[in-house]
This record gives sequence, C-alpha cells and structure tokens, in this order.
Amino acid sequence: MTKAELVAAIAAEGDYSKKDAEKALATVIETITDSLKKGEKISLVGFGTFEVKERAAKTAINPRTKETINVPAKKAPTFKAGKALKDAVSK
Repeated sequence: MTKAELVAAIAAEGDYSKKDAEKALATVIETITDSLKKGEKISLVGFGTFEVKERAAKTAINPRTKETINVPAKKAPTFKAGKALKDAVSK
C-alpha cells in the first residue's frame, strides 16, 4: 500500500476528505518523528511501540573487496508490534 492508497483508505473509512486525511496522516508521521528525535518512546496500546535504539560501532567486511570497514555507532528507529496487531495479522 502506498501513501496515496493509505490516504484514500483513511478518507473512505473515516468519511473525511482526502485533503483532511492526508493532513492527519502527515501530522501523525511528523509527531512520531519529532518524538523519536527527542529520544521519547511512543506506545500505542493495541498497535505497537516506536522507540530509538542505539547501535554500537562495529567492524564489517565488504563482500565484494573483502576489505574491512568500520561502521560507526548510530541510533535507529524500531517498531515492535503489539499483541492485538499480531493477533489480527495472524488470523
């Protein structure tokens, strides 16, 4: 499903205009992004949890050249699905 298809589905299910649905989706995405930038954890009961995890620096090997590469430490966003979402998908 693309963003445009998601906006259309939100508009149809919620009886909103596509413009309002797109604005609502953009606001939700922006709010989640801003919260993760601040290091906050977002927990949506029944859906899942968004959070930022630290990835340690490591040494990797380039498979093409067999050369070792130093990969720096970084922060990565993660999502863990909630029980209700897992149950709905597994049916």
